[in-house]
Amino acid sequence: MKKCFLVFALSCISLTVFAQKEVTIKAGTPIPFQATNTVKAADVNNGEKLNFRVSRDIVVNGVTAIPYGTPVSAKVLKAKRSAWWGIPGRLEASITELVLQDGTVIPIQNGEFKIKGKNRTILSVALFWFVTIPACLITGSRAEMPAGYEVVGNTATTVNCTVE
Repeated sequence: MKKCFLVFALSCISLTVFAQKEVTIKAGTPIPFQATNTVKAADVNNGEKLNFRVSRDIVVNGVTAIPYGTPVSAKVLKAKRSAWWGIPGRLEASITELVLQDGTVIPIQNGEFKIKGKNRTILSVALFWFVTIPACLITGSRAEMPAGYEVVGNTATTVNCTVE
């Protein structure tokens, strides 16, 4: 009888420990994202997706609402390679939503970022007067997003989700 009671008590405790909880993530909650790989503006096109992940656990009321490593994608808004006459490359992208494991979609605001290479136009034009033709072939530096690049976005609306 004591064994049955003990098994029953332990199973009740385990049910409460592993039960799913409803969590409310408030609008404006900051969520840090991190690029998972290096991306060069010359290698992507407008509309392509870039891979990011949540860079730390987002905890609400002592419960991990969004776990570290949750995959996220950013959409490329503008990708321009560096060009002659010292014109720098540009990469612009935006993280607009995050999808949790339970299928809950969290809209993201302020998730837009811009990366610009170094402008070398002045150098190119100045050298043009002395060296002529080869100077115009100097390009600006490439726009490159290194792996681990950090972007912080905010939740756009209040969202209720279920977590384990």
